[in-house]
Amino acid sequence: MLNSYIIRIIPANIRIQGGDSMNLFVAICDDEKEISWKLEDILIDIFDQLKIKYEIDVYSTGEEVCQKIANGKHYDLMFLDIEFAHHAINGIEVGRFIREQQNNHAMSIVYISGHMKFAMQLFDIRPLQFLIKPLDYEKVGSTIETYLKLANYWSESFTYKIGHDFFKVKIKDIIYLESFDRKLILHLSNGQQKEFYGTLKKVYQEQLAKFDFLFIHANYVVNYDCITIMRYDELTLTVSNTTLPISQGKRKEIRAIYISIMEKRRK
Repeated sequence: MLNSYIIRIIPANIRIQGGDSMNLFVAICDDEKEISWKLEDILIDIFDQLKIKYEIDVYSTGEEVCQKIANGKHYDLMFLDIEFAHHAINGIEVGRFIREQQNNHAMSIVYISGHMKFAMQLFDIRPLQFLIKPLDYEKVGSTIETYLKLANYWSESFTYKIGHDFFKVKIKDIIYLESFDRKLILHLSNGQQKEFYGTLKKVYQEQLAKFDFLFIHANYVVNYDCITIMRYDELTLTVSNTTLPISQGKRKEIRAIYISIMEKRRK
């Protein structure tokens, strides 16, 4: 039975196709047990209403959740407190461990805190959302709505051929695609590179254009979500601070597309 403080109203526009087949692995990490219990109850109610299969793990320290992840535990979504009383690792350090040490840019992180003062420190961790305590059903429901939209949006795969064999990777795992010496090089979020023959223009038009990728140069197609710094003539990506040039003839167009995507994501 859900606790009395939960208002059982889910935002009407939360919908997801094929919910029965979707599995979500969620972590809650907060040293305030009442906050964790309340959040877990809200998530259970939302996922049950949407008929989404899920697994929720609750942690009380940053050290504990980092150890689990280091041992191979996978999470799609994490609700992470920033301040932990009497513990060495705070939520910001957990986020950096996930992004930098584990090289995991796919996990969605939602920070929760009683203070707005931490918000600017989270920029390089790229959280999905920043929620202020006390948490309520509407705030959590809106965050889940955003997550599900993005998860559904990135559900498709990118396919390519090497010899007679076909391969596929998740669209969201692509950082950028490079054309070099008649080959295409796929740069992935796990640090791997895959080489295959093809033309950048054809691959972009047939598979990547609809997924907010930017054709910035004759040799480069870039994932919008992996851009950390956008300048007029170049941009910097999340992994290894890679900087790529923007063709002179494309600069105005790319800037306009970048702003258009940014505004679309805010709606």
